[in-house]
Amino acid sequence: MDLPELPKRLFTLGEEPEPVKSILYHTDDTKLFTTIRGALHPDEYHELRDSKLGVFLKFKELNFAWASRLVYFMLCFKLDIKKKYELWCLVGPQPARFSLIEFEHLTSLNCDYVENLENPRCEVTEETIAFWQLLGVGIDAGPTTEQIIAACKRCSEWSRDDRMRLGYLAIFTGFIEGRKFSTVTRASLARLVMDLEEFENYPWGRVAFKVLMDSLWNKDLTKSYNIDGFVQVIQVWVYYALPEFGAEYGHPVQNKPSPPLLAYNGGKGRIFFKDSIRRQSVVLNFVKKKDINEMWPKWDYDVEDKAADHIVEVM
Repeated sequence: MDLPELPKRLFTLGEEPEPVKSILYHTDDTKLFTTIRGALHPDEYHELRDSKLGVFLKFKELNFAWASRLVYFMLCFKLDIKKKYELWCLVGPQPARFSLIEFEHLTSLNCDYVENLENPRCEVTEETIAFWQLLGVGIDAGPTTEQIIAACKRCSEWSRDDRMRLGYLAIFTGFIEGRKFSTVTRASLARLVMDLEEFENYPWGRVAFKVLMDSLWNKDLTKSYNIDGFVQVIQVWVYYALPEFGAEYGHPVQNKPSPPLLAYNGGKGRIFFKDSIRRQSVVLNFVKKKDINEMWPKWDYDVEDKAADHIVEVM
């Protein structure tokens, strides 16, 4: 039987570009983390840590070691596909996929589909206006990381709910949006924090994944570049998808904590990682679902790519 058309490599094997500089990113702001932890009362911080978004705080507590070279090398093994929200890398003869399915498995965040994901309907009430004034943020903007840090220094007399809102917005600006500390975030999403239960249960996993993949799309890997969003998850995905590599270089955490995002301490990138990745013999291709039709998460306006779909069908 003839094999269907499959995607080609982005770079010819052995001709992948070498890293020029480290990948720039913004989701490792120790000042933000330290400030929000000091601003919240102990019970408030623990409630935030135990919430559905607390995995970000637990990840930060690991002091995870970023490996720019490792992420760079893995991205250079990409296959040339048309889908914006799916990443395939060819490791030796075996493909490995990073999609919303893998992201959800690694983080345990809510990745459900909702309409108008990035522009939810949220009424601007007098309470919203008052809280935005507390933050020191214009009502038509979302807070910057810089503004969240500044607000932490004057929140001691705020209500408990307002301090919890501040804590959730710290996660939103620092991890989910993950942009430069002086860059405004999206007001439409930030305003959801006025209803703490609604905010906690929003599909932030899908939002975070989309921010990351939008930023990665069509990056010129031959130059230095900046990535918005929670890019460290790609490093964890490499450890998870290449278990032998992860066991040797990912510094696994004892007792395999859950979710897998918390199972590695990370490690600095090394120049020999490129060859080491090529030699991997075990690849976890994707998280299996009950039905093959579940292997393609729904995205508005994403393009079809039969060649990429054929990889799943062949496997």
